[in-house]
Amino acid sequence: MARRGKTSPAEDLMDLVAMLPWWVGVVLALVSYLLLHSVASQQVVATAQPGQVGAMVTQTLWKTLASVGQYILPILCLGGAGMSAWRRRARQSLVADVTQSKATDVLDGMSWREFEMLVGEGFRLQGYQVAETGGGGADGAAHGKARRAFRQRVLGLHGLPGMPWHAADLLKS
Repeated sequence: MARRGKTSPAEDLMDLVAMLPWWVGVVLALVSYLLLHSVASQQVVATAQPGQVGAMVTQTLWKTLASVGQYILPILCLGGAGMSAWRRRARQSLVADVTQSKATDVLDGMSWREFEMLVGEGFRLQGYQVAETGGGGADGAAHGKARRAFRQRVLGLHGLPGMPWHAADLLKS
């Protein structure tokens, strides 16, 4: 899979928030608005005394950035929260489709990314915290880390087409 081209800081922030649970993105939006609004609503000292012009310009600059940022940053956080909720729903839908399928070859039609999502969600359902680290390395395998309490399992999934088990067995155990 080809890597994405250069992204803007706004896209990077939205992707970062999308990695978090959706409710964390909503809380970040609220907190960022309240903090930046408090800075944006402060009064700027209008009388410039000799030697204080630099401080006045700095204060005006911060107020201007906060005035714009109090709307842009929460919108980016809410966008990331929406992406997070959508991705979570897609994972749950994938698990439901696989567990309800009667076909033994349900995994054959999946892309490596869908399979990685399925395995990650299976571990989440068993109480693990899962960090999907991607793949696309030289071996073409999907990779992830599953952690529960003080144990950690590193998953390197190789040879997917010939796996002798059914994905529903993983999710039911």
